[in-house]
Amino acid sequence: MEERLQKLITSSGYTSRRKAEELIKSGKVSVNGKIVTELGTKASVNDVIIVDGVRILKENKKYYLFYKPEKVITSMSDEKDRKCVKDFFENVNERVFPVGRLDYDTSGLLIMTNDGEFTNLITHPRHKMRKTYVAKIKGKIEEKHIKILRNGVVIDNYKTSQAEVNIVKNKNKSSNTIVKLTIHEGKNRQIRKMFEALGYEVIKLKRTSIEDLTLEGLKIGEYRPLTIHEVKVLINKAINGK
Repeated sequence: MEERLQKLITSSGYTSRRKAEELIKSGKVSVNGKIVTELGTKASVNDVIIVDGVRILKENKKYYLFYKPEKVITSMSDEKDRKCVKDFFENVNERVFPVGRLDYDTSGLLIMTNDGEFTNLITHPRHKMRKTYVAKIKGKIEEKHIKILRNGVVIDNYKTSQAEVNIVKNKNKSSNTIVKLTIHEGKNRQIRKMFEALGYEVIKLKRTSIEDLTLEGLKIGEYRPLTIHEVKVLINKAINGK
């Protein structure tokens, strides 16, 4: 059965659909020896599809829950030769890539997969997937700022959506504050920018969950396969909001 070329590339785990479309339009994809630049082009898994010099093959879908350490790039490579998430998956046969991002200085839960359609589904803003973080903040947070965090903070010329905010520890001005936040956005360095906009320094930041997935049973740098049930639950939540 023939499918749109960008969907086949995405399903192979090579890259995201958006990137696949960019590769097609830039003339870096060929089908049976012929360069293809039209996004509407269809092909099948039996065709010889070459993407940027690499032949794509249909792979078994793989999904992993990874406890990303700090000082690790959420990328498959780094021009500065820093440690990347890819380095932790050398023993995995499939080429898995991260679902969304975690900052270099942020640790915690990251999903790795070779399923591009799943990645697009989970990361698209309209699906409002709940992500929970625990942040260590320098000093004591004022009550008025907690309310602002809950109602939305203006960063990068936009106001963040409402967030769930709970103070775990907030003793005095000289001590650090531990804050638990749940958001459904995921913009670049969003949590850090929310606090910085209110004049607070984030000392440490960890993502502890995505929807019902947690880091339970994992040590820093470890990963485990997601169960079929866990994957189906995530997909159902993304599609139906349940």
